[in-house]
Amino acid sequence: MNAPRARRFHQLDVFTGTALRGNPLAVIHDAEGLDDATLAAMARWTNLSETTFLLPPTDPAADYRVRIFTPGGELPFAGHPTLGSCQAWLLAGGRPKQAGEVIQQCGVGLVRVRREGSRLAFAAPPCRMTEVEPVQLAQVVKALGLDTDQVRKARWLDNGPQWLALLLADADAVRALQPDHLALKRLAKVGVVAPQAAGEDTDFEVRGFVAPIGIDEDPVTGSLNAGLAQWLTGEGLAPTRYVAAQGSQLGRAGRVHVAQEGDSVWIGGDVSTVIEGTVTL
Repeated sequence: MNAPRARRFHQLDVFTGTALRGNPLAVIHDAEGLDDATLAAMARWTNLSETTFLLPPTDPAADYRVRIFTPGGELPFAGHPTLGSCQAWLLAGGRPKQAGEVIQQCGVGLVRVRREGSRLAFAAPPCRMTEVEPVQLAQVVKALGLDTDQVRKARWLDNGPQWLALLLADADAVRALQPDHLALKRLAKVGVVAPQAAGEDTDFEVRGFVAPIGIDEDPVTGSLNAGLAQWLTGEGLAPTRYVAAQGSQLGRAGRVHVAQEGDSVWIGGDVSTVIEGTVTL
């Protein structure tokens, strides 16, 4: 590893236009020369759900490359780090090779990111969907404190991260969940979604329980919302455009803007800059 030096640093709040109401992300620029042990240690030190490291791309089509770490290890893809890393790259003077679109290189390949007014949005990567085995579903339902008949549908969603996703009948049931996180840590990352009641300012309520990566609940989760959107719109359970709320039980007000356009599902959100400076690594 090279000698420690000052590297540009951003901490941003993703899926919110108001700082401190979304999901924070730490971004370290110019991460060349840092070994894997240092990247993992930095992610544990920030103690955020994700910390990202920006690098020159190895694919000539990409504008930058990102490595994404949780306190528990590296991810091939994650949504709020995609939007936050893109915003940080642009703030640092990044200029995309093609107008109107940034191409991010990460563990799942190339991910397209575009600006939608004040927001950024990424094109959801392919999502593999499979049935949930009844025994495992029963274990997760029990760990969530639910009865089986409260679950309308369940799917495994795999878009890099793997999620066991449950659709419930109403948003109040999602907000009321008090999971056994120790039990979930042995089972799966779990996403729960349900439609909002009439008159709410969003269409769905979402929660993401991620004890296997070292955090009980993620405030706002792009990869989960991407998979949920592909599942729900694909089965006609959600409109082609909607807004999901996440983080309400953690004192956050995350807003995820979903738009299906042809074969692509775009996942958008505002990004607020909170901290700019340098970190010595």
